[in-house]
Amino acid sequence: MAAGATRPFLAADVGGTHARIGLVSRTPGTAQPVQVHAYHRYACADWPSLTAVLEDFVTHLAPTAPIEQCAVASAGYVLGDAIVNDNLPWPVSIREIRERLGLARLAVVNDFEAVAFATQFLTRADTIGVIDNTAPAAPGPVLVMGPGTGLGSAVLLPGPQGPTVLATEAGQIALAPGNEREIAILRILARERSHVSFEHALSGPGLLNLYQALCELEGREPTLARPADITRAALDRTDAQAVEALEVFCGLLGSFVGDLVLLYGARGGVFLAGGILPQIRELLLTSSFATRFFNKGVMHAYLQQVPVRLMEHGQHGVIGAAGLYLESHSATEC
Repeated sequence: MAAGATRPFLAADVGGTHARIGLVSRTPGTAQPVQVHAYHRYACADWPSLTAVLEDFVTHLAPTAPIEQCAVASAGYVLGDAIVNDNLPWPVSIREIRERLGLARLAVVNDFEAVAFATQFLTRADTIGVIDNTAPAAPGPVLVMGPGTGLGSAVLLPGPQGPTVLATEAGQIALAPGNEREIAILRILARERSHVSFEHALSGPGLLNLYQALCELEGREPTLARPADITRAALDRTDAQAVEALEVFCGLLGSFVGDLVLLYGARGGVFLAGGILPQIRELLLTSSFATRFFNKGVMHAYLQQVPVRLMEHGQHGVIGAAGLYLESHSATEC
């Protein structure tokens, strides 16, 4: 795609639960370089493949001119013809998408890489403060992470020619318990796997892991079988282990985010994303998240200067995928 091209193209943000598809184009000379002309969110479980989702979107568009280009932001990574990730509900063939839709170009980036790129276009009104400070964020790296079907993470790195996005697999870092209760949970989780990652606790399936472990510690049979049921029971306070599972979840999240801020030197702030946190916003704000975030010994004062804000996923992954594609330096062309 030429640098000044404005012809509409597809942009997709694909996670384990939802696929968000947009028809977008470049908007030169504006604060946000991408305009979204049409947008739809699909439940992945309702469709046999990503190709079918994209075909449905294009069919309902009835475009006046052929769509020849597509940018896909997806959980996982490209290996040959496939996008590889255990959290996706179906295998994804890059060749099939390109051939069935008649695309001249298809580019793939990591989904949180796209969300991180889009955060530079957020306004304060687009987010909710989790840990606020009166001073603006200092110049520096910005951490974007969030639990959903998996645990995604990326870092926006400032630079003289514009920001660069560092895609990470931070969710696969070994789970680090912060108290005796979490140590007991880790022992239970470690019985079934040789490596227990933060994703095994900080994700939809991870929330279920926490709940089941807590039920075992309390000597009771689990009665809730889905992450959504645990979240609802915790918010309604109808199940004691569901309530504790969400509190453990938020505490571990605060500790992990604090660690990542220190690891990446994320003085520019943190954006929390993903599908789970907006649903438990009020619980997150009153949880031990902040206490655990600051509990880093001599780095407490450093972390007090780092704002943490919650963002709705929305169209940001689509905008980020399109923006990265237009810049082209971070995308993998297939």
